[in-house]
Amino acid sequence: MPFVPTPLPVARKMLELAGAGPGDILYDLGCGDGRIPLLAVKEFNVDKAICIELREDLADKAEEEAERQGLKGRMEVRREDMFKADISDATIVTLFLLTSVNNELAPKLRKELRRGTRIVSHEFQITGWRPLAFATISEGHISHNIYLYVIGYSTR
Repeated sequence: MPFVPTPLPVARKMLELAGAGPGDILYDLGCGDGRIPLLAVKEFNVDKAICIELREDLADKAEEEAERQGLKGRMEVRREDMFKADISDATIVTLFLLTSVNNELAPKLRKELRRGTRIVSHEFQITGWRPLAFATISEGHISHNIYLYVIGYSTR
């Protein structure tokens, strides 16, 4: 699967929409280069951010960047399959995955996450779930949609 990074203004808006801050534990499923978790720790002061990434090259890049920015203690990179990872302690989950992958993940999210956990998806919806909030960010000629779901409120 190709790596398409979330632009930083979109990542920032995702974290704003989720109300990220102290007390939060963020998981980014398919974290790529780790930009969302890094931003969450650095600018939004979440307690901890966990990158779940299968691709070694991207996981290495995320780890190197956390080290370079001195955030290694608050950002963790796990080289594992997002479908098998334990995400039960998350208060926020960020996604930039296709709708089909979001739909495959939906039962896991519903089963493992506590009521009130926020899920923020860049561009792609979770079919059958009702977003609690929605935002569009324009970058030049490109618009990006962001959906906020909350376990127990967006899910059946």
